[in-house]
Amino acid sequence: MCGVVGWVDFRRDLRREGAVVRAMTATMALRGPDAEGIWLDRSAGLGHRRLAVIDLANGAQPMTVEHDGRILAVITYSGEVYNFTELREELRGHGHRFRTASDTEVVLAAYLRWGESFVDRLNGMFAFGLWDAAERRLLLVRDRMGVKPLYYRATPDGVVFASELKGILAHPEVPAEIDGDGLRELLSFATTPGHAVYRGVREVLPGEVVRVDADGLHRRRYWQLTTREHEDDLPTTIRTVRELLADITARQLVADVPLCVLLSGGLDSSALTALAQGAARAGGAGGDLRSFSVDFAGQADNFQPDDLRSAHDAPFVRDMVSHTGTVHTDIVLEAAELIDPVHRGRTFLAGDLPSPFGDMTVSLYLLFRAIREHSTVALSGESADEVFGGYRWFHEPDLVAADTFPWMAALNPAGEGTDVSQSSMSLFDAGLARTLDLTGYCDAAYRQALGEVEHVAGADPTERRMREISHLNLTRFLKGLLDRKDRTSMANGLEVRVPFCDDRLVQYVYNVPWAMKTFDGREKSLLRAAVADLLPASVLERRKSAYPSVQDPSYDPALRDRLNAALDDTGSPLLPLLDTGLTRMLGSFAYEGTPLAPVMRRGVELVLSLDEWFRRIPVRIVLD
Repeated sequence: MCGVVGWVDFRRDLRREGAVVRAMTATMALRGPDAEGIWLDRSAGLGHRRLAVIDLANGAQPMTVEHDGRILAVITYSGEVYNFTELREELRGHGHRFRTASDTEVVLAAYLRWGESFVDRLNGMFAFGLWDAAERRLLLVRDRMGVKPLYYRATPDGVVFASELKGILAHPEVPAEIDGDGLRELLSFATTPGHAVYRGVREVLPGEVVRVDADGLHRRRYWQLTTREHEDDLPTTIRTVRELLADITARQLVADVPLCVLLSGGLDSSALTALAQGAARAGGAGGDLRSFSVDFAGQADNFQPDDLRSAHDAPFVRDMVSHTGTVHTDIVLEAAELIDPVHRGRTFLAGDLPSPFGDMTVSLYLLFRAIREHSTVALSGESADEVFGGYRWFHEPDLVAADTFPWMAALNPAGEGTDVSQSSMSLFDAGLARTLDLTGYCDAAYRQALGEVEHVAGADPTERRMREISHLNLTRFLKGLLDRKDRTSMANGLEVRVPFCDDRLVQYVYNVPWAMKTFDGREKSLLRAAVADLLPASVLERRKSAYPSVQDPSYDPALRDRLNAALDDTGSPLLPLLDTGLTRMLGSFAYEGTPLAPVMRRGVELVLSLDEWFRRIPVRIVLD
């Protein structure tokens, strides 16, 4: 995994702009700690920071292809193509000769052989910029599920692009400006595809190719979810899911560096751990697979179940480790580490944008930092809930029927309607809240999202609604989780792979009727049945439980202290945006025995994250 940047300009000579490309590349240093490369030509400058995973000795980037001393194409590439071995053999059959064992060279050769249709042949997680020197055009390409990030900003004469927003903002001609829609996107849970918060900046859509040439910028979707009739019966469907998972997992174990799995003791990560351990042993990898979990000091004593977390993870992790024999390490974090300004600052810099999920994001960052001391690649069970229907808003009638994004209804406290965006805005200035009208913005985003869903002819109302909820989760909700995992892992030089995001699995399960997905009346029935022989009974029967949140009684008072300190700074650029009276009241709650309700904690975390943002980045808000 790596960090990529680039600048294309059809009017100026970029060979004189090496300092700018180097500055952009430097922002990707954490994503690629192993090597740096710059390539400059008249109309294009590409930068790359490398995290070496495959063919460590070779594979330096940006990588070029030459013929008769003339450069044909150049690529700056991040990610993994899991079918690169098969593609390499096919290309050899067409006469192509390879000088490295890397998947990067295979991607370049595939483009030269098949042109823009080469993207249809790639299976993996990837984001890259490819400059066709002969045709003088740039291709920006992103994987089908959007696992790897890629941003761009059109300029009058070309484009700048990068793996992260910080790379775009490092260009001297890109101001850090936020307009009304940027603020709306930031403060809501709409997660509109393509929206990148900063004015004029866009994210390459999952499954999209953006072509930039002298005639301008052209966008094309090469893949998106497709609706079709599901023709397999239940036993065939279960068997197909198992076969897909086995193939996907085996492919994603390929690496020339130490690899591990993330294990929470839930169904998803446990299924992946069992499949990976079995594939590693069958493949003669030598030794058992390493696994890692996260926990908090005192969590066994402090844990209280809630709507998202039904049980403490640790007992299920132990059962799974005993069952599979992985070499396991528990990463145990202290509440003080989660509130530490240094850790929170580094976590913010990793993500570029404010977030209301402070403790969970910081704990992910610290988990990945600890894992990186032992492994360079990790497999994660992320996205199984979106694919198989694991969240409570797939199953609880009131949430299914909510006329909004279902996670908004689920995250909202009882008695405050269905719009979580209003809870977010309660801490902000009333005039700003009226101007932004998050309720209207979220409603419009929701209607737009529903308009993208295709239905099977003759489907009953239940099937239609569940297809909508599946589509919303796969195209909206999942985006935020993938972004968070990518930034917190890559900031530590750790590549996280997500087998449940393989498009073959996603597409297949998406079209399975809801009655079949829940054939035994439980969440994720198909997945549970497909891996039933691999798991201990305790894990197989466990209810869905979300990523852990710290419940140490010292955390909320420390959070309040930080909020009050931020409010005491009269020079803070955040203060004009807040209803300081309400925020101050929130920061003055009793310190003993009064834990913050989840919605209140998210509010405090968001305010603190916004404060960090304004202090670190010269953001200019432009409200039309």
